[in-house]
Amino acid sequence: MLTAILIALPLVAGLYIITLGGEQSKRIALGASLAELAIAIFMLSQFQINAESQFVCNVPWIPSLGINFYVAVDGISMLMILLTTVLTPLIVYSSFGHNYSKPHNFYGLMLLMQMALIGVFTALDGFLFYIFWELALIPIYFICLLWGGEGRAKVTFKFFLYTMVGSLFMLVALIYLYQQTPGTHSFSIDALYAAGQALDLNAQRAIFWGMFLAFAIKMPIFPLHTWQPDTYVVAPTQGTMLLSGIMLKMGIYGAIRWLLPIVPDGVAAYANLAMVLAIIGIIYASLIAWVQSDMKRLIAYSSIAHVGLIAAGVFSLNEQGLSGAVYQMLSHGINVFALFFIADMIEKRTSTRLLGNLGGVRSIAPKFATFFMVIMMGSVALPLTNGFPGEFLSLNGVYQVSGMYALFAGITIILGAVYMLSAYQKSMLGEVSTATEKFEEAKNHETHILWICAALVILMGVFPKPLFDIAEPAIQQLLTMVKQ
Repeated sequence: MLTAILIALPLVAGLYIITLGGEQSKRIALGASLAELAIAIFMLSQFQINAESQFVCNVPWIPSLGINFYVAVDGISMLMILLTTVLTPLIVYSSFGHNYSKPHNFYGLMLLMQMALIGVFTALDGFLFYIFWELALIPIYFICLLWGGEGRAKVTFKFFLYTMVGSLFMLVALIYLYQQTPGTHSFSIDALYAAGQALDLNAQRAIFWGMFLAFAIKMPIFPLHTWQPDTYVVAPTQGTMLLSGIMLKMGIYGAIRWLLPIVPDGVAAYANLAMVLAIIGIIYASLIAWVQSDMKRLIAYSSIAHVGLIAAGVFSLNEQGLSGAVYQMLSHGINVFALFFIADMIEKRTSTRLLGNLGGVRSIAPKFATFFMVIMMGSVALPLTNGFPGEFLSLNGVYQVSGMYALFAGITIILGAVYMLSAYQKSMLGEVSTATEKFEEAKNHETHILWICAALVILMGVFPKPLFDIAEPAIQQLLTMVKQ
């Protein structure tokens, strides 16, 4: 029942805000998202660390087609719920420094997107999963289209087209699997697992590509990434935070939950290819990030590089790689949210995102520069920060497959340090520029958000074990199914 409440609360609150209107919508959205976080924390307190699905809600929806409203939580989805419910109120709170037109629509769409994201991370019915997957696209499309920057119509259409086409491939694969379920057809995840694993190798290969394309576009993995940098730059800051902090995790989660166990032979056939594409994306995106002068675009390309390492960990098909990938989804979500928030703060104060126009901020706003340093260290995976455990285990998992793969995948850490330290040097150190001479120190809600993010960077780096323990049984069970 708790899982259904988690889905229903942002749905009801979002629709209420849209119909209500008025400036109070941002406070209602913050209150609703904090209530969602409170439910998630209560759920965590009741969660039993094992591989079983918990907080199950399974009721007939379209019985004639074998479709149920079937949602539940295991260790992997529990972590994704925590990521979504922690970041959503932070994203809403970060918008308090902006004055968006028609705020009731803006905040209502944000909550509707949260509803769809929770649905994706908890759905155990294939058709329901697809519905939530598509529903998550609609709010972010309108957020980018209505409140985005220059050229948003063209960029947003490209984003919509990419993800919609990928989703259609996944739908075809799910329908084919549904047709292979024995007896009365069912979209239940267990039935789809059994149907997929019973297919011959050629059929599994076809299903692999149908589902992999949808997930790879959402992550995104090279060469299906071209929609991402422009969308991140053009979207309003809060839209970028939703996309990078939470939405791209849909693709990684989908690969873990719906691809690996359904067609294990197909995955085994193409896992090396998927890892190679992910590693190419790491190097490609890191090199492009290195030469960027626009801070927001630099962070966008760095996100592609970090997600490439997560994807490589997933397709290593071992416990270290998968555990690292799941943990890094959390760390990356927090770090990329904080980095985009910092970039937004800089742009609001200086009216520029160009690193060459900045400099000397540390001498004017030392508190802000310190927060930036802590969060940047998490992003470059410094030991005792949140980026280190996940990236270390992901690289370990890749190394078990190939030392050469691990060597090239490790470039994400080396080049990440190069371009992030360079960005910090250009923006925070050196002489004060014309753009930064009146730079204001972090204040009010900005300080609250930066404290929370910095604390999470340190806490998750020093005490990673509790979060690893939550996901471990579910990961082991999944790998058992894959290796059978």
